[in-house]
Order: sequence, then C-alpha cells, then structure tokens
Amino acid sequence: MSFLRVSGTKIVDAQGVEVVLRGAGLGGWMCMENFITGFPGCEFQIREALAEVLGEQKAAFFFDKFLENFFTSSDAAFFRSLSLNCIRIAINYRHFESPLNPRVLLPNAFTHLDRVISLCAAQGIYTIIDLHAVPGGQNGGWHCDSGVHIANFWKHKHFMDSAVWLWERIAERYKDEPWVAGYNLLNEPADPHPEFARLLGFYDRAIEAIRNVDERHILFLDGNTYATDFGKFPKDVRERWGENVAYAIHDYSVFGFPKGGVYVGDEEQREKMRRGYKRKREWMDERGLCVWNGEWGPVYARKEYEGGETEAINERRYMVLKDQLDLYQKDKLSWSIWLYKDIGFQGMVYVSPSTPYMRHFKPFLDRKQRLAVDAWGADESGIKHIYQPIIDMIKEAVPNEDLRLYPWPTWNLEGRVHRLARTMLVAEFLVKEWAEYFRGMDEARLEEMARSFRFEECEKREGLNAVLREHAGLSQA
Repeated sequence: MSFLRVSGTKIVDAQGVEVVLRGAGLGGWMCMENFITGFPGCEFQIREALAEVLGEQKAAFFFDKFLENFFTSSDAAFFRSLSLNCIRIAINYRHFESPLNPRVLLPNAFTHLDRVISLCAAQGIYTIIDLHAVPGGQNGGWHCDSGVHIANFWKHKHFMDSAVWLWERIAERYKDEPWVAGYNLLNEPADPHPEFARLLGFYDRAIEAIRNVDERHILFLDGNTYATDFGKFPKDVRERWGENVAYAIHDYSVFGFPKGGVYVGDEEQREKMRRGYKRKREWMDERGLCVWNGEWGPVYARKEYEGGETEAINERRYMVLKDQLDLYQKDKLSWSIWLYKDIGFQGMVYVSPSTPYMRHFKPFLDRKQRLAVDAWGADESGIKHIYQPIIDMIKEAVPNEDLRLYPWPTWNLEGRVHRLARTMLVAEFLVKEWAEYFRGMDEARLEEMARSFRFEECEKREGLNAVLREHAGLSQA
C-alpha cells in the first residue's frame, strides 16, 4: 500500500496512477453538530448540560457509547459497497485537549479516531482528517463549537498555538499510515483580515510543523470565507507550501436548500450552478493546482414536516445532486459529499424514527423544527415574521454601506439576525431541556439511546445512494 500524493492537478498513487477520491464527510461524530444528532446549540453546551443532569461519569459514558456506535465495521462495509473510496473525518479539538489544560493530550484521545481509520482501511477506504473546530472558532458557525458568532481564533495567538500543536500530534500519530490520504488543516476559515494575513500565517506555521514530522501526506487547504475565496492566497504557493497540496472548495448549491426555490434543471439554473462552481476553483485552475471539493450536497424533505410534498421535493434535490456530479465528472474532481449519517435531514443513512432515541426525543425535535433553531438548511417561513422587525429596525437605523459586515455576503443582514437571535439565543434556552430528557436513565438505558445510531438501526436514503453509486465508478482504488 502506497501513500497518495499530488502531482500537478491530480492526486496519484506511488506508480503515478490517478486516484479520484469520491466519498462523504463523517460529520456529527467527533465534532457533533446540532442538526445531525438533534441537540440545540453547540457540542460543549450539551456536554456541560448533560453532566449537570447525569453527573460527569454517566454523561461521559453516554458520549463514549455514542462515538462507539455511530461508526462501526458495518458502516465501513456499506460505504465501500457504494464504490466510494474516501471519508473525510471531522474532528473537534475538544476531543484531544481541554481548554482548561491546553496542549496536553487527553487520555485515550486517539482511541475512536484510530478505530475508524482502521475500519476504513480494512475496506480499502482512504480517510482525510479534517480539523473542523479549533479553540475560539475559525468562523462564526455552530460547527466551530465556540457558542458565539465572532471568530476569536484569529484574535488570539494562544488559540493558533494550540491548533499547530494538535496538528503536530496528529502528524506524529499517522505519519506512517498510508490509508490516511491527508490532513485538512482548517474547516471553512473566515479570517476577516482584508489580505487573509492571519489565515496565511496560520497555514505557514501549521504546514512547517507538520512537514517537520510528516513529509508524505497530502495537505488540503480550504479557501477563506467558508472555503470559497482564494483571491489573496500567495502567488508562489508551490514554493511556499510545496507540491503535495490540494486546495479545498466547498460547493454548496443554493438549489439544494429550502431557500433556493424550485429546481427544474433548465439551462439558466444549470448555468448558474456551473458559474458558481467554476468561480470557486478559478484561482487554482489559472495556476495548474489540484482542487478538492471538501463539502457539497443538498438537504432533503421529511414526511413528518413536508408531508405530501416530500417525494417531489426530494426528486428535485436528486436532480441538483446529479447535475453537480456531472460537472465534477467532467473535471475528474475529487469530492466529499456532506453527509454520511444523521437523524434524517441530509445523511446517506439516517437514524430510524422507530429507534429509542428518536421516539424519546420526538416532541423536542418537532418543536425545534417549528422554531427553526438550527441554522443549517432551516425552513424559516413559519417564524420569519418574528425576527423581521429587528431586521427592519437595523435597516432604518444603519446606513446601507455599514450593513456589510464580514463575512458579507455569505452572511447578509437577515442571515446575521437569524443566526444570533434564533440559532444562538433561542438555542441556549433549549439546551437544558434537551439534557433533561436523559434524567433518571441508568447506563443500560443510556447505551440503548446511543445504540440508536448504529448502522443496523438506520435507514438508507436510497435515492441519494443510487446517484452516488452511479458516479463513484467501480474501478476506483
């Protein structure tokens, strides 16, 4: 087994044969996300709240069993059965160090990551380790696990020091593992500096630290502003960071989300999709660099919320999926769709509604859906009128030119108000309620909750998986 490497615009094996990585993101596991597993807010909030309800020992037991059950050999075997060959594993720094004891590895920090990398390797599946959440948060999203909308990672050298330290530990751990395709240094950075100065400085430091330990693995570097903007990256990237680097875009299409309108796949819509994709990779194409699409993919309707419209909505979303894959196929683009597993919104497999976890939390999940507490792909139509007066007030009080706060236009005024007032503020008030659902459970019942996430307890999104299987290619390594 040989290490993969970048050669020009391609990823190749030791013999120089091109390997196109086609797979999915293992999100919501070692970096838990609210829409994926059903809690409100951020991972650190629910961990603290559950410890208050159950005590630290029983709360730790539940989360460990969750990690154990969320991805097993059955998941790896199913993934490979679709002819997919790569899993991007999202990790949260909190699984490796405590904010109160920085740069000291936690006991058994690598236990679950080692296990999943080995399970994937046994099935011939490459893995990419994705640092999805860093101290202070590299952007203002819930998935940074910081609890605020300010990306404080860029404001404190101490936070950057910890991230560099963690990459040194990861590189030391996996430097001899060829089934690890490489390291995705930072998920969706949003450095507000006009010249990307802090992002580029962090990449300089992290790359040097990794290369001092590990010269063989591919480095996957996200563009700024949520992996969409490479405009201020250095012109001499090959000399500065080396040849063995791929540049990561995230190519979500607006047509794959509730706000995107009705997708019919006409020429105008396909052209808009094509232009967005080409614009994101233009900087790399002009320089003959390797491009990797680290995240993309629609979300899907659910019968309990969209009712009789569910099938029609999802058929349109599968059309979006196919049209995006056709674009990628022409370029032989390596990609990692978001998402492998969740509770029913986007995953290739999802926890069955009949499981103990889903039955127990159904009233809470229904209310959470109605209040649109999660930011990701939420249907805001039922609550938009509640927040509109705040938006109108700000528009009236603030000159138009001052409304464009970074990361505008990724976050416009409306989006900013909804993120702060809805997905952070309202979510905070629901965190304790989520934890209270566990009150009185013994370890047997907690394990039953965690086992709801096992592959055997999941349903498959057959329409999505059929499209992925068709495009994966049986000849892929």
